[in-house]
Amino acid sequence: MIVLKISNASELVASKLGGFLERLTPDDLDDATVEDQVINKMIENLVAEGLEGEIAAVKGLDLVEEGLVLREGLKVRKQTKF
Repeated sequence: MIVLKISNASELVASKLGGFLERLTPDDLDDATVEDQVINKMIENLVAEGLEGEIAAVKGLDLVEEGLVLREGLKVRKQTKF
């Protein structure tokens, strides 16, 4: 299993949309938007290499130092087979 934590979603959205529009969007929306774009690109690349599997975006799971922290309300936000 591979875990990927994106820590600069708000900054990326601000650089693409501008600071004013980024301030109007909630951080959760920024995170989900960036995660979805990363997932789509990862799927494209993995399929091109002949890999098959599943990928999921999960809320309530956090990568901290060398461990995973499960928070209340853990849920799979999006799951895709490729």
